[in-house]
Amino acid sequence: MIQVSHSSLNYKDALSATGNKGVTRNFPHTPGIDAVGTRQDTGESCLVTGYDLGMNTDGGFGERIRVPEEWIISPVPFGKPETAMIYGTAGLTAGLCVQKLLQMGANPFQGRVLVTGSTGAVGSVAVELLAKLGFEVVALTGKVDSHKDALMELGAKEIVGRETLESTKKPLLRPSFANAIDTVGGTPLAEVLKQIQPGGSIACCGLVAGTQLETTVLPFILRGVNLLGVDSVEIPLADKKAVWDKLATDWSCPKTEASAVEIGRHELDAYLKAFLKGQSSGKIVLNHSLTKGSNL
Repeated sequence: MIQVSHSSLNYKDALSATGNKGVTRNFPHTPGIDAVGTRQDTGESCLVTGYDLGMNTDGGFGERIRVPEEWIISPVPFGKPETAMIYGTAGLTAGLCVQKLLQMGANPFQGRVLVTGSTGAVGSVAVELLAKLGFEVVALTGKVDSHKDALMELGAKEIVGRETLESTKKPLLRPSFANAIDTVGGTPLAEVLKQIQPGGSIACCGLVAGTQLETTVLPFILRGVNLLGVDSVEIPLADKKAVWDKLATDWSCPKTEASAVEIGRHELDAYLKAFLKGQSSGKIVLNHSLTKGSNL
């Protein structure tokens, strides 16, 4: 049994909270795919993300959860355990994406790195982390005017609009990026594939723009482009812990941490609805100790 102190808000939580059967089969149900708190058996801090948490197993929006031992990281590697929920599954996913690019030999000297969906929960951490590691980051967003300053503050060197990745009939385009992290899928991913330099890689982790990928084999057989799938849900716990340890130390993102918004349970409904409308950005942390009227 875990006494939950904090959770984080994710798009999957918003789907579960509104009855999406693709995420959660049986209702009533408590969402929350991330949780940090205290183990009732040892008194240690603990962290749980992914697996079935918040899907068909009651999640971090509840104050107490019961999960299998093999899902738990304990103790939490951050000085303040609740800091882990600023990153949550989204931050873990961003870290896994960066790790995959590095494993494929990506380095700042190769050229620019594109991040799609850069104002989202995964994309914003990816922008800051890549910039921290010395990469020249190009941030793609559909909200250029309202988020340009924030993305530049995270370390992006250039901000481009979503229209730059509109569908074209050409199988290949001029190589513009050494590598990329794609958080949206669909047509944007197909267009990014056409613009990766020979030998470059794309770490792919999202689907908000669609699950279908219409492309040709040409980026793969003429330029040797690598399309790298990233899963943060069902991977071994040791793999998760390795990235959490980095996010708590060398890969920490202080700007992301400083900009996080903390809410109480009485505010969940409004924030989850904003997620579904595409009106959410940055990190949102649920603090169970905050009650209506608290000074946030």
